[in-house]
Amino acid sequence: ERKEIKVEKKILQILQEVRHDVEFEKETKLIDDGILDSFDIISIVSGLNEEFEIEITADELEPENFNALSAIVSLVESMR
Repeated sequence: ERKEIKVEKKILQILQEVRHDVEFEKETKLIDDGILDSFDIISIVSGLNEEFEIEITADELEPENFNALSAIVSLVESMR
């Protein structure tokens, strides 16, 4: 559990570097509501790939993987 908290904090940090104006802990429709645009997603994916040494591919770029912080954490966890 401790490792997951660390991962979530790191992901939150990456998200906030890209968009410091968004409350990622509260939002659950980041993509569906157009809060994040494609450039934001590219920046986030790049940050996640670098930080966690994973390779998020086009197949994973589904809205449900990026609509909420918890979904992004699950995606990263599943790829580690």
